Amino acid sequence: MAYLASQTCLSGAMRSVKLAAPLLLCALLAACGSAPHKAPRPSRPMNLGWSTRPADAIPPDAANDVLFRAIGLVGTPYRWGGNTPSGGFDCSGLVNYIYMTSTGVKLPRTSQQMAALDRPRLEESQLASGDLVFFGKRGITHVGVYVGKGRFVHAPNSGGTVRLDDLDGSYWRDNFVYGKRVLN
Repeated sequence: MAYLASQTCLSGAMRSVKLAAPLLLCALLAACGSAPHKAPRPSRPMNLGWSTRPADAIPPDAANDVLFRAIGLVGTPYRWGGNTPSGGFDCSGLVNYIYMTSTGVKLPRTSQQMAALDRPRLEESQLASGDLVFFGKRGITHVGVYVGKGRFVHAPNSGGTVRLDDLDGSYWRDNFVYGKRVLN
């Protein structure tokens, strides 16, 4: 009889666990998905592409914002003329998207126009996170965002994806032209 009573208690406890487990799982999943999303800073675009005026009102942590936004886009498909994560990126579309969404800075559309910005040219040894890096043999044909320690994020070519590369790679070393600092 005692055995039967303990079986009844056990089966009642198991039934309670079976009922409570899905509810607990739902509560845990809901809690995981309820963390607030940090939206990009609302800001007035600063058009630096056609102006010689210095950038003003750029947040002090803007270089970090650029760095994290750039790293976060690694793996996005390449698309010629592309300028969104959902549609893909070409090199200048990627750089423009990174700057616009992380700092509010609107850059010119092409790598050649970005290279023509009225900013001092930087050697590789002078680069800091967030700087633009330009490449080409006969003129500027490619742009990326320097993220530190000799590495940069860029949208390399058709069929590829946004990726992190070393400036020291043979192709990039041979084709590096200069960098430019957009953020003060």
